[in-house]
Amino acid sequence: AAYPRSGFLWDGAARAGVSYRVYGEFTEFGMVPSRGTIPSLNGHVAPGFRGYDLTVPDQTRIDEWLKEFREFEQQGTLPQLMIVWLPRDHTAGTRPGSPTPQAMVADNDLALGRLVETVSHSRYAGDTVIVATEDDAQNGPDHVDAHRTIAVLAGAFVRRGTVDHTLYSTVSLLRTIELILGIPPLTQFDAAAQPLLGAFTDRPAPFTYTASTPRQSLVALNAPTAPGAAESLRLPLNEVDEVPPAVLNRILWRAIKGDVPMPVAPATRR
Repeated sequence: AAYPRSGFLWDGAARAGVSYRVYGEFTEFGMVPSRGTIPSLNGHVAPGFRGYDLTVPDQTRIDEWLKEFREFEQQGTLPQLMIVWLPRDHTAGTRPGSPTPQAMVADNDLALGRLVETVSHSRYAGDTVIVATEDDAQNGPDHVDAHRTIAVLAGAFVRRGTVDHTLYSTVSLLRTIELILGIPPLTQFDAAAQPLLGAFTDRPAPFTYTASTPRQSLVALNAPTAPGAAESLRLPLNEVDEVPPAVLNRILWRAIKGDVPMPVAPATRR
């Protein structure tokens, strides 16, 4: 994909005088310390935070984020925008010796939970919003549409116990962040996007959260006899999103659902 002409969200932040810190996005694979791959990330990348490398647990990543967060909190210098990438829910399919898909997703969930827990018990709990979503919204259909994905928000000004069914897009998340931080739109598309207004309230409530311990083991490994094991060994896992989605979807379905037939994509049925 081509880089956007007006830059990325952090470029907009820089132009607006908004401080930012990036954890994992656009960093070189396997490099320690981590280094950004574009000039606007120079000096803004957490060097100890590992980018895309599925052999590294997300717990290791969140440990590094937590270390920096505590330092920022102690000094009162928390960046206004923090972008944190937790990539392990991509999974390694059923590659023998790698953690199972269930273990990798549980690792990812716990890492996000620890991030929310940390912020909610910090001095910044009252004026911070956490916006989490998955990438690859088109990486496989569900029972409704091939473009659906989830977004989870947390913070003192976020409505509790609410599921907002408004039709938003990923660009809606971008627009919401821009409005909160005073960053002008990057393009005509985020300028016209519907912000996530239904997710917020003007009456803040105490924001506290404790991460749940997964019932699923984080270290369970794929067996050599797992469904799709041989095929998973051939997957190009060293680069993000190089795995053919249909192949990985089929492997994951068999690993989790067994012999249950994989549903036909809704678009195919039409």
